[in-house]
Amino acid sequence: MNEKKQNDVAVLLGYAGSYKGLTFLGLGLSAIAMLLGMCPYICIWLAARDLIAVAPHWTQATGVSRYGWMAFGFALAGIIVYFMALMCTHLAAFRTASNIRKQGMEHLLQAPLGFFDSNASGLLRNKLDAAAADTETLLAHNLADIVGSVAMFLGTIVLMFVFDWRMGASCLLAAIVSIGAMLVMMTGKNANLMQEYQEAQDIMSKAGTEYVRGIPVVKVFQQTVYSFKAFKEAIESYSAKAEHFQADVCETPQAVNLTATEGAFVFMIPMVLFLAPSALRTENFLSFVTNFVFYASFSAVISTALARIMFAAGGMMQANTALNRMELVMRAPTLKIAKEFQAPKDNSVVFKDVSFTYEGTNVPALEHLSFTAKPGETIALVGPSGGGKTTAASLIPRFWDVCSGKVEVGGVDVREMDPHVLMDQVAFVFQNTHLFKASILENVRAARPKASRQEVMAALSAAQCDDIIVKLEKGVDTIIGTEGTYLSGGEQQRIALARAILKDAPIVVLDEATAFADPENEALIQKALSTLTKGRTVIMIAHRLASIIGADKIIVLNNGHKEEEGTHDQLVHSNGLYARMWADYTQAVQWKIASTKEAR
Repeated sequence: MNEKKQNDVAVLLGYAGSYKGLTFLGLGLSAIAMLLGMCPYICIWLAARDLIAVAPHWTQATGVSRYGWMAFGFALAGIIVYFMALMCTHLAAFRTASNIRKQGMEHLLQAPLGFFDSNASGLLRNKLDAAAADTETLLAHNLADIVGSVAMFLGTIVLMFVFDWRMGASCLLAAIVSIGAMLVMMTGKNANLMQEYQEAQDIMSKAGTEYVRGIPVVKVFQQTVYSFKAFKEAIESYSAKAEHFQADVCETPQAVNLTATEGAFVFMIPMVLFLAPSALRTENFLSFVTNFVFYASFSAVISTALARIMFAAGGMMQANTALNRMELVMRAPTLKIAKEFQAPKDNSVVFKDVSFTYEGTNVPALEHLSFTAKPGETIALVGPSGGGKTTAASLIPRFWDVCSGKVEVGGVDVREMDPHVLMDQVAFVFQNTHLFKASILENVRAARPKASRQEVMAALSAAQCDDIIVKLEKGVDTIIGTEGTYLSGGEQQRIALARAILKDAPIVVLDEATAFADPENEALIQKALSTLTKGRTVIMIAHRLASIIGADKIIVLNNGHKEEEGTHDQLVHSNGLYARMWADYTQAVQWKIASTKEAR
């Protein structure tokens, strides 16, 4: 376990950069501060020795005042040095936490975009922020307290055996009992309890968020009890973990620990009673009383030192858990960047024997897929749900990298292109549109930040957004999502189309762009699409087969395989999967609710 903790600290200090030395300086100062804090007890012993030596003529003890000032000086020096230590560790901790966030974000920027489909951005942010905050506490306080407490404990052991080793040994019995109790709580089968506790807390938080978000659906379908079940089970699981940790794991050992440390003086009583008769028969009785006074007062240091170690050890466990939570971020896959980039020759898209399997699954999402989209052609990907259409489209801009085969844009493997050049080549319009909480102007300008206001307005007009702009009081400067300004799904889709038009990329990927649009918005979106796709290579995914009748080529995907390829007329007459899909589609379009008279 010690080796694991050292590894955790080494990992954290790796993020400190040039501030690592400041951390070590702070730890050294903390150790010195703790040792200075022990010196007043020696001064108390010296003062007690002088007083007992001249008893009852107290006025003859001339060194008491000097020892008192020395004790005050050592105590003040300890406070000042400890303050300096915390200044050093806090500065290093703040920089380390900042570096953790920065390096985590830099790492995520290199991750494939598909990684964020299976890992919610909010969860990644929370894990990174929580881990940085926890490690900040460890480096700013806990680590300094650990080093200071170890120095204090070692100094305590030395002092325990300086004056009377027998009394010192009796005081140390309290430390032995306390350390044993802490080991029972934190080692063996209990070592992973903190991680399990944090995982239960994460599950409860996620379940709570999902419950709150789903309240409208729950209310509509009157499923309150059933929807609450998952949230209730998460709370009960968390409660059971917390209760087990408190009642079964910590209650008895902690009671023993506190009894031993707070009552360290009690361990001295049997030893003092045993030594007192022999001390009375010798001339060392005054020395015996002086030593007793010292150990009686110094026993309080044991409680302080062990309490610091206990809380610091808890901080170490929390830091270990934080580092484990950070692994989701730091171990995110990254795109491999070629050492030398190649430039695309045109806007063609070619799949050559492409196979791809999502991480964590054994069934390929695509298997040996090959097709060619010549410059300016429109290629439609159709097929049953789960057939691999969206997966195929996501491989073009490297949302994921192929497992075998290759995807070429302009005759160049996308893995050998500059990622920025590749992204400039492709514009996307997805069925789930995401707009920022910013003005419409800035939302569209996100595609090309240096675009002028006139260019943005032209793109909005081409995307059939004029009616949206007119009805808003502030026009394109209206902030979306605040002050009651919300757009319908179809309106958001047209804003997204304006963004794609402004980007002016030679390749366009459309993933069911009209899926959530009403008939009026769908007609406007179709007009916008005709502007967006003009003269460009288009890869479009569609379930509404009527929208792809004019495609230059239709690729039918089923279970990750290419089942058919051809034009609409060719595929309809081939009587294959596409012909059956077309028959089902036309039947669904003609379906209507029968009137009461017709039903009779």
